[in-house]
Amino acid sequence: MKRGCSRCEEPSITHIRYSGEDLCQKHFKDFFETKVFKEFRKQLDLERGKDIGVAVSGGKDSIVALKMIHEIIEERRDSRVFGITIDEGIKGYRPKSLQIAKKEYEKRNIDYRIVSFEDEFNYPLDEMMETEDISGGKPCSVCGVLRRWLMNSVAKEEDLDVLATGINLDDTAQTILMNFCRSDMKKMIRIAPHDNVKEGLVPRINPLQKVSEKETYLYALISGMETHEQECPYADTALRGLYREVIGQLDDNTPGVKYSILSSHDKIKDPLREEYEEGKSLEKCTECGEPAMNERCKACQILEKIENRL
Repeated sequence: MKRGCSRCEEPSITHIRYSGEDLCQKHFKDFFETKVFKEFRKQLDLERGKDIGVAVSGGKDSIVALKMIHEIIEERRDSRVFGITIDEGIKGYRPKSLQIAKKEYEKRNIDYRIVSFEDEFNYPLDEMMETEDISGGKPCSVCGVLRRWLMNSVAKEEDLDVLATGINLDDTAQTILMNFCRSDMKKMIRIAPHDNVKEGLVPRINPLQKVSEKETYLYALISGMETHEQECPYADTALRGLYREVIGQLDDNTPGVKYSILSSHDKIKDPLREEYEEGKSLEKCTECGEPAMNERCKACQILEKIENRL
């Protein structure tokens, strides 16, 4: 027998296990949007106008984040949305998502930039990965460093106040658990949203941080949004997949465990910052001028290896 919505008499389209609610299409959209709007306003003070960059890949999370942020501030004359899309250069994967991102920008009349690895670093990611010792068998590590470098650089060039991503609850819980298992407390305190920003870095926010991957997918589906659903061909080499499986199994037995992981992180973030980062500033990379932990930033170290090998 089909369940009815907990808030009205319409048929339910989903069951929210951690709250016990059954929701129809209308009330699920209300539920989702309320959570995202609330989290966005919690993470970003809009009393003064803001220029907000949104990192858009074309996947469901970033497309939904762009829609939400645009609808929140589209009536504000003192704020703007600017899209940033990175073309890593992955054949058979990235071209379709670029088309979707571009179409979404133009539909909403949002200014944007599409920046490619090949234009900025001379090589697409596929060529970078032809030499095993560049990535150490971990292409996501190379890609992640270069993507973050590019997004921060473009955000500063466009004079943006903040950079929003489509990182959802699942992504955040996985990152927290990965850093905890590695005992990497410095990375733990760098998880967005950023409220204590080092000079040279554009702060990041994650308005989808309290909604799950499943909820985001359902919202995009019932909203009729075109998104790129293909998985990156390099994803099977990432250790993150293991943590995704572990957290998925935990959530099957204990609904709400992802929220518990996030809540635990929020409680220990400030004490960790005092222990590992208080008073410490970043240096400027001697090659590119971007913030760096040491004399040269990680991106420039990777690019040197690429030039030497390719």
